[in-house]
Amino acid sequence: VIEKAKIRLEHWLEHNLQHINEYQEFIKVLKEAGKEKSARYMEEMVQYIVKSNESLKNALKALEE
Repeated sequence: VIEKAKIRLEHWLEHNLQHINEYQEFIKVLKEAGKEKSARYMEEMVQYIVKSNESLKNALKALEE
């Protein structure tokens, strides 16, 4: 169970990081199109994902305790 949990948590962390990169590129596109408000909402969403990743990292650490 622990090893499977570790694999899932690591996968979700990597998956989220990939999405963050995609979102940041899309934010640039929105800004270039003059859609600042939409870009700000996307930036806010990215911050939630960053916070989510902190929780995933903590869960991963806790598995090793």
